[in-house]
Amino acid sequence: MNQGRFLTRSARYWPQRPAILFHDRVITYRELDERSSRLANALIALGAQKGDRVLVQSFNRPELIEFECAMYKAGLVKVALNARLSPEEMVESANSSQAKIMLVGPEHVASVVQQAGRLTDIRTLVALENGPQGFLDYEALLAAASPVSPDVEMEASDLAVLHFTSGSTGKVKASMQTVGNRLASLRKVVMGRLRAKPGDVLALAGPVTHASGMFIQPFLFQGGTILLHDRFDAEVFMATVQQHRVTACFLVPTMINMILAHPRLKEFDLSSLRDVTYGSAPIAPSRIKEAWKAFGPVLSQGYGAGETTGGLVILTAEDHRIAIEEGREELLLSCGRAFGESRVRLVDDAGQEVPLGEVGEIVIQGPDVFAGYWREPEITADTLKNGWLHTGDLARMDELGYLSIVDRKKEMIISGGFNVYPSEVELALYRHPAVYEVCVVGVPDATWGEAIKAVVVKREGHEVAADELVDHCRQFLADFKKPRSVDFVSELPKNANGKLSRKELKERYWDGQARRVA
Repeated sequence: MNQGRFLTRSARYWPQRPAILFHDRVITYRELDERSSRLANALIALGAQKGDRVLVQSFNRPELIEFECAMYKAGLVKVALNARLSPEEMVESANSSQAKIMLVGPEHVASVVQQAGRLTDIRTLVALENGPQGFLDYEALLAAASPVSPDVEMEASDLAVLHFTSGSTGKVKASMQTVGNRLASLRKVVMGRLRAKPGDVLALAGPVTHASGMFIQPFLFQGGTILLHDRFDAEVFMATVQQHRVTACFLVPTMINMILAHPRLKEFDLSSLRDVTYGSAPIAPSRIKEAWKAFGPVLSQGYGAGETTGGLVILTAEDHRIAIEEGREELLLSCGRAFGESRVRLVDDAGQEVPLGEVGEIVIQGPDVFAGYWREPEITADTLKNGWLHTGDLARMDELGYLSIVDRKKEMIISGGFNVYPSEVELALYRHPAVYEVCVVGVPDATWGEAIKAVVVKREGHEVAADELVDHCRQFLADFKKPRSVDFVSELPKNANGKLSRKELKERYWDGQARRVA
């Protein structure tokens, strides 16, 4: 087996159709197939052998898609780092991967040069554009290589991807995704999450090194076109949706918030959209309703992770319609129901399945569950138990199978002996119209051990007092769960993926404390 064959087949079916649109560039399926084959052969000529890791760091550009396709064709392991990693995180990830070859985008060349002495295994640097002395030239490598795919034969158990975390939760670690995992991911997207046909256009503005990138291969498999943005700008994004008649996109809540807040939103024609998929962070039900009005009845959301090779739980557009148009708003607090081939259960600390409606840890079994953490056997053993992935996420499931995430097991606040899940408090606060963004953390308290603090970004044009927000929570939460204090800030800290960094925020309140609560 080799997933690269799918692109070669698509190039035969639709050679002149656009595979990638990027600014004013158009790359056809034939060109993408040939360029990725040339890259695969060039890397092999540089000494890369089946199973070797190859590193890339760049903001979104077509070469990232060419790189992924080349890795499959050559039987190499893709190690794509988030473009926003700090130099320290980049060095740590690169050294952990033991990659010998690194491809570098123009914005990262200076940093790589500065850190080159600390990159213990990298022997060859390739500049995607205008590299300095010491870097090989990407286009020159392609020009000198064969356009015929090396088509290396692979097994389902062979390693395909090292998916590194951003480092926001502490030690950097990488999920090992196999060839079989990646094929399972393609199947579940094509079967249940994002169906497409030639002529359909998928807009991606988030980093394709992470969640956004999981839709690329399924879309190319079906003959669609990838409209790639190097970064997200709400106005540019809406303009290109209108210009290219975009049919599908993947957005994180921050992007949705920026679009909904844009003063020119109603001037753009977004009617071509059929699938607006969102995920990666919580979003307020009130904001989902606004998005439903702005985009139409096309919203869906998913739950998944690098350990599950993408989303495996989905709240469909029909679920959204029922929630919004039939008064079932509680569904908007759910991430949906499992689909595809994997099994999802909720268990207690003893590994026993909990009754419906009770909180348990999400555990998962199936072909998209990763092979473990790279060079981390102890963490792997603690995460993969008896064939089940223990996610560390706590959730409830109702009688119809809808899953509602409560929180991360390690982020639970213990206040006065009571367990409080931050996301549960955040969802209550998001129901207030003045709340734009919120993060809830436990802070030091001499009486309660930890006290619940809400850190809030107010929505533009809205005013609200701290005590008003606390009172607002009373109608949704037990008394011990409501915030004891509220701080207002202009923005919340984000990690390299654009997600709220609860760890960084919490650190501000615990800095200097002799006793720590993790």
